[in-house]
Amino acid sequence: MAEYSTDTPLRLEVIIASVRPKRFAPVVADWFLKQARADEAFEVGVIDLIDTPLPTDLTENEEVRAFQRRIAAADAFVAVTSEYNHGYPASLKTALDSVKREWRGKPIGFVSYGGLSGGLRAVEQLRQVVAEIHMVSVRETVSFHEAKRKFDADGNTQDGAAIDAAERMLRQLAWWAGALRTARTVEPYPGS
Repeated sequence: MAEYSTDTPLRLEVIIASVRPKRFAPVVADWFLKQARADEAFEVGVIDLIDTPLPTDLTENEEVRAFQRRIAAADAFVAVTSEYNHGYPASLKTALDSVKREWRGKPIGFVSYGGLSGGLRAVEQLRQVVAEIHMVSVRETVSFHEAKRKFDADGNTQDGAAIDAAERMLRQLAWWAGALRTARTVEPYPGS
C-alpha cells in the first residue's frame, strides 16, 4: 500500500482506452481496479472511453467540457491500454488531445496488454505524448504479455511480475500525485 498522509485521498482516474467490440480491456481494468481500490492513498474513479463520447475532430461540446472537469479534479491517472499495430488506441489519443491545461503537472501510469510485446510499444509512444502535455509518467509499468493467457475465468491473475509492478506503480503514483498536488496548491503549474 502506498503511504500518503492527508485528510483528502488522492483522486486517481483509471482510463480504459480500448473501445473495440469484444475487447479484453474490462478484464485487465477490473483486475487493476481491485489493486488500486485496495490502496488507501487513493479514491478511484473509472473513465471508460467506450462510454465517453469525445469528438474525433476535437470540437468542444458539453461531453468534452464534462470530461475536462473530471480530468481537472483528478490528482493522478492510469491508462489501461492495448496495443494495436504497434501503437495505442485512437480513442486514447482523442482523450489526451481533448483536454489541455487539466492534464498539466499530474502523474500518469500505464497498464498495458497485448501479444508478445505486452503493449509496451504503445506505452513507449504514450510516454512521448504525455510529456508533451506536461504530465509526469511514472517509471513502473504493468504489462501483460499474451494477456488472454494470464487471467482465469474469474478475471484473476497469478502473474507475479504484474502484481508486484502494480504495487510499485501505485506507490510511485501516490508520491508524485501528493508532491504535485502540493506544488499546484502553492503555485499554479507554469506551462504555456
